[in-house]
Amino acid sequence: MRLFYLTLLTMLAFAANSVLNRAAVGAGLIDPLAFAVLRLIAGAAMLGVLLIALRAGRGGAGGWHARAVGVVSLLTYLFGFSLAYGALDAGAGALILFGMVQITMFAGAVLGREGMPARRWVGAGLAFAGLIWLLAPGSAPSGHPVEAAMMAAAGVGWGIYSLSARGADDPLVATGWNFILAVPVALAIWLVVSGGVWPQMRAGGVALAVVSGALTSGLGYALWYALLPALGPSRGAVAQLTVPIFAVAGGMIFLHEALTLRFLMAALLVLGGVGWALKRR
Repeated sequence: MRLFYLTLLTMLAFAANSVLNRAAVGAGLIDPLAFAVLRLIAGAAMLGVLLIALRAGRGGAGGWHARAVGVVSLLTYLFGFSLAYGALDAGAGALILFGMVQITMFAGAVLGREGMPARRWVGAGLAFAGLIWLLAPGSAPSGHPVEAAMMAAAGVGWGIYSLSARGADDPLVATGWNFILAVPVALAIWLVVSGGVWPQMRAGGVALAVVSGALTSGLGYALWYALLPALGPSRGAVAQLTVPIFAVAGGMIFLHEALTLRFLMAALLVLGGVGWALKRR
C-alpha cells in the first residue's frame, strides 16, 4: 500500500504542474518564458540540494552527448509547456502532452528495432486517433493551433528526454545535472527573446513557478525515480495514464474549466490506446 500511495502522490505532483502553469500563465500573472525559467531554476536548486544530500556526484550523468540531448529536450519541454498554457486548458494540455510523449517513445522503440507486437501498433493508432479528434476543427484546442503545436513539441521533447534517461546509470543524477546545465542556456534564450527587458510578473506568478519547479517537478521527479525500480517500466507507464485525469479534475476544481463530451471521448481513445499497448499478454 505504501508503494500505491507514493505513486499516487507522484502522479498528483505531475498533474499539478499543468494546473499551476495554467493558473499562472493563463491568468497573466507571469510571462510564459519567465515561468519556465523560474521553474527550471527552482527545480535545479531542489535537485542540487538532493544530490548533495545523497552525496551523488557526476557519475550516472552520462557523457557530453547525453547531456546535450538531455538539456535540449528538457528545454523544449519546459518552454513548449509554458507557452502552450497561455491558451490551453489544463486537462487538454496534459492530454496532448501525454499522448505525444507516448507516441514519441513508441517511435523510439520502432527506430530502435524493438519487438513490436500487434497490440502495440493498435494501441498507438488509437492514441493517435484520439489526439487527432481532440485537435480537429470545432474543438477547443483547435482554436489555438499554435499553442496546441507548442504542447505537442513539449511532448516530443519529454518523450526524447525519457528515452535518453533510460540509458543513464542513475536517472536522478542525470536529471539533476540536466536541470543545472540547462539554467544558463535558458537564461540566455530568455534574454535574447525578451531583448533584455524585464517582463512583468506578479508575486503570485513567481510563487506558482517556484512551487512547480521545486516541489511538483524537483521533488516529484526525485520520488518518481525512487519508485520506478519497484514499479517497473510497464506499471510505471500505466500509472502515468492517471496524470491527464488528475489534471482535468484539478482544472475543474481550481480553474473552473469545463469538461466536454468531445474531450472525454478523445481522452478515452488516447488513454485506452496507451493502456492497450502496455497490456501484457
